[in-house]
Amino acid sequence: MLKSLKTVAALGALAAAGLAPVASASATLESVKEKGYVACGVSTGLPGFSNPDDKGQWSGLDVDVCRAVAAATLKDADKVKFVPLTAKERFTALQSGEIDVLSRNTTWTLTRDASLGLNFTGVSYYDGQGFMVKKDLGVKSAKELDGASICIQSGTTSELNLADYFRANNMEYQPVVFDTSDSTAKGFDAGRCDVLTSDQSQLYALRVRLSKPDSAVVLPEVISKEPLGPVVRQGDDQWFNIVKWSLAAMINGEELGLNSGNINAQKASSDPNVRRLLGIDGPKGKGLALDDDWSLRIIEQVGNYEEIFERNVGAESPLQIDRGLNALWNEGGILYAPPFR
Repeated sequence: MLKSLKTVAALGALAAAGLAPVASASATLESVKEKGYVACGVSTGLPGFSNPDDKGQWSGLDVDVCRAVAAATLKDADKVKFVPLTAKERFTALQSGEIDVLSRNTTWTLTRDASLGLNFTGVSYYDGQGFMVKKDLGVKSAKELDGASICIQSGTTSELNLADYFRANNMEYQPVVFDTSDSTAKGFDAGRCDVLTSDQSQLYALRVRLSKPDSAVVLPEVISKEPLGPVVRQGDDQWFNIVKWSLAAMINGEELGLNSGNINAQKASSDPNVRRLLGIDGPKGKGLALDDDWSLRIIEQVGNYEEIFERNVGAESPLQIDRGLNALWNEGGILYAPPFR
């Protein structure tokens, strides 16, 4: 009875805060298996991260995270239903149970982790907020933006970071607010503002959508830490672990030299780390309520982290973003995943 009263009180607190009540999250894996797909919340369209083509096929780094979860749980990376969400909609959709996982360039913060009934499962991309300006403005540094009009998306950490940065540097600005990243870019392209601010990865993605991409430049300053990653509801540790370790499988796969091209040949490896990741030895899949080759399927069907990075945002993509912080910890970056042991 006490537990029921606490649950009612928690739901009431969410309602009072203007948030949707948290859906029961005690059996997400069973629900996913029953539906036959993973419901994945993504952006309304951000090249490199989650973007549909003219046939409605989704691609991007965030998309591949959800495809990895589907490969692990349903044995097929294509069994994903992508649900496009604005920044304002994303948390409510997860809280209400409309989606099973949110993989939508979302920054991990204390408030979001502790106050919304949600859990971040790891970092899929280390980012930071920056500024993009038209080259003919002649601006070389963010410190020269005093009095500028700035296009920004509502419902994002970028709004708060922007206010903090300008206040700290005794500068003023005029915000020009939009609901979606696409409309923000269109406003910037149409000259409704001098500057566009967002995570730097998003700036590179939006720049390719401008009528003249070469007319804009991203300034060097990075004014915040923006660790982006997938999010699930609190209350279902099993599902939390599945999403967390699906991401870890791709990162560890790169570190061990396993990729979609060689993964099956690696079954003969004598390396104990490789054998544990492939589910041949070690903890296998029982603790996650999955079969033993769940992680092998992820790398076989989706790829390791290097593969999803390069094809979506890196050298093989129009964005051409360097690995930077997203390089492995032993290659100059800070990307790191717990071991399979």
